[in-house]
Amino acid sequence: MKALQLGLLGIGTVGSGTFAVLQRNQAEIVRRAGRGIVIKTVADLDTACARAVVGDAAQVVADARAVIADPEIDVVVELIGGYGIARALVLEAIAAGKHVVTANKALLAVHGSEIFAAARAKGVIVAFEAAVAGGIPIIKALREGLTANQVQWVAGIINGTTNFILSEMRDKGLDFDVVLKEAQRLGYAEADPTFDIEGVDAAHKATLMSAIAFGVPVQFDKAHVEGITRLAAADIRYAEQLGYRIKLLGIARRQAEGIELRVHPTLVPTKRLIANVEGAMNAVMVQGDAVGTTLYYGKGAGSEPTASAVIADLVDIARLSGAGEGARVPALGFQPEALAQADALPILPIEQVLTSFYLRLRVADEAGVLARLTGILAERGISLDAVLQRPGDEVAAGQPAATDLIMLTHITREGAMRAALAEMQALPSVLAPIVSLRKEDLA
Repeated sequence: MKALQLGLLGIGTVGSGTFAVLQRNQAEIVRRAGRGIVIKTVADLDTACARAVVGDAAQVVADARAVIADPEIDVVVELIGGYGIARALVLEAIAAGKHVVTANKALLAVHGSEIFAAARAKGVIVAFEAAVAGGIPIIKALREGLTANQVQWVAGIINGTTNFILSEMRDKGLDFDVVLKEAQRLGYAEADPTFDIEGVDAAHKATLMSAIAFGVPVQFDKAHVEGITRLAAADIRYAEQLGYRIKLLGIARRQAEGIELRVHPTLVPTKRLIANVEGAMNAVMVQGDAVGTTLYYGKGAGSEPTASAVIADLVDIARLSGAGEGARVPALGFQPEALAQADALPILPIEQVLTSFYLRLRVADEAGVLARLTGILAERGISLDAVLQRPGDEVAAGQPAATDLIMLTHITREGAMRAALAEMQALPSVLAPIVSLRKEDLA
């Protein structure tokens, strides 16, 4: 059978890994796919760099549209990234009748509904295993392996940069700013790390996982997103003393009223396997009604781990490109006409989310303070699981003595907690902004 001909848009980290793995493992890939998979043309503005990578094994051009226009190209592999030119090129490739493989989570989280609809209309495949968690096959697990289940929730460490920073903060007792500089020096964080440390990258990925888990449209604009920039070493230390570790989690959970979709720092019990995922590694937990809890762990980024996911998609296309649409797995795992409408299964506002909380309050060390605080929580129906008191820092002469109060609550509605926090913050005995973090048992 004729080899599948690829046009590769971008020959950076993932593109060069894809080329290397295809070259090295071509014989094994043929055994699995039933046909060869070869890169015919590479498009990259830096043609000299591209030629240095591929040598004489593929054509090199500067114009991506020349690849799309080539009638011999079967699949366009988009590895440019971003929302702009990548969107135009993907839609043009679909219009030209090409299958598309992409690692671009930002593109699909924001424009996925448009892209998937265009692909259905044209009868082509858009595959994106590499868009979430690098080499971990979480998309295939959600879309195919767990298809018998009603998925109840998904929770994942899906950004290696932030997990590395949090691991270093815990191990070395350092504050965020110090560890970020070290992560940049070591290459774990970009020169501009905003998308990572503010949770946006994780939210792109959580958006895609929620769509596949629950059969809803991709709705990145409705995700609640918080990063790790305000975390202090003290909170990581106190969490550890209470039996928890802080991880930046992407969480999607089904409730009767709709879907929770949120990214934020989260206290996780240290006895959970996911709490012990360290460094730049990724992990995703999925709770299904039939299978129970499953965990997927591995490298979430990097040249060849991500290339592994790209090539897995290419093998699927090689197997299925001649099959009718009915024989293909839908892009989001559910038949297009069976996807829940956004208003039928909405993304819930954060005020409706049910979770428990970690609170750290710097308060005056005087009688009656704890009673006033717990009274405010009780009025809102919020009960406490644990309270920890720790001596505050030394204070200047003439200033009131202070102490740190750390509270863990039982599950409550976020809106109730926000109201209680506002009331507590207004007390004269509360001497600094209250730190509030969500806590998930993931049982």
